[in-house]
Amino acid sequence: MDIEGVLFTAVGAALILLMIADVFLTLLYPHGSGPVGRTIMRVFWRVSRKVRGGASSVAAPLAMAAVIAAWAALAAVGWALLYLPHLPGGFSYSADIPRQADFAEALYISLVALSTAGFGEIVAIHPVLRLVMAFQAVAGFGLLTATVSWILQTYPALSRRRALAHQLNLFREAAGPSGIASLEPRHAAGLLESMAENVASVSIDLRSFNETYYFHEVEQRGSLPATLAYAYGLASEAQGSDNPELRFAGRMLYAALDDLAEVLRGKFGHVGDTSSDVFDHYELHHRHRQPTKRRP
Repeated sequence: MDIEGVLFTAVGAALILLMIADVFLTLLYPHGSGPVGRTIMRVFWRVSRKVRGGASSVAAPLAMAAVIAAWAALAAVGWALLYLPHLPGGFSYSADIPRQADFAEALYISLVALSTAGFGEIVAIHPVLRLVMAFQAVAGFGLLTATVSWILQTYPALSRRRALAHQLNLFREAAGPSGIASLEPRHAAGLLESMAENVASVSIDLRSFNETYYFHEVEQRGSLPATLAYAYGLASEAQGSDNPELRFAGRMLYAALDDLAEVLRGKFGHVGDTSSDVFDHYELHHRHRQPTKRRP
């Protein structure tokens, strides 16, 4: 193999390893996200904000589709570069198939192997190439399974976030202006402890499924950024209660909200000295309202 062939092989192997690492970090590593997927999600999010002047509800689903396409492209091009130096001598062609040695031919062979279509008109004859093609077919099936698993993992996490936002809105409507003062302390404590548990679940979801952050809610009732300030106010109110159970529930909710603020600060770059400041920044960033200017 000449120097050009070695270069093609090295670049192809690097692209394949990048795809594998990105899938691993996105789907299997519990507190990470792949560099390719993370970059694509952020780009779609920022473009959506600039083009529409606000977040789009289709930006995140389109970004997920783009990430899946990027994984497939990395795999197809990577393996094509592995095959290219061995064309056409390393493959057996059917009688009516022209023998070519360009990148388009290598990409075609790669796509057929990746999709496990197996047309059979071009077959590897070198033992190593036959193993490489078999491994690519297995990887293609694994990539398909991984993308389906990613989608199935993402939407339940979104449902938990929306459920928490609905819970907070229902509580606000039922309690009215008086808040938790309108409830019997033990009942209020149970509700706040349930909220704390749901807030903790959302924090775990944002750590494990970073892509869920970029989903914009169409309905205001399902928007968590618009309701966290109210939850923070409930926690502060409960901690000032004379009832020990309610104070404890308030501390639980307060601690869960602080943990969520740390996730938003550490993973998504929201700023603020306090959790309340982080939630305000989260709301402005996610709902894309312009901050009001203070008069001098």
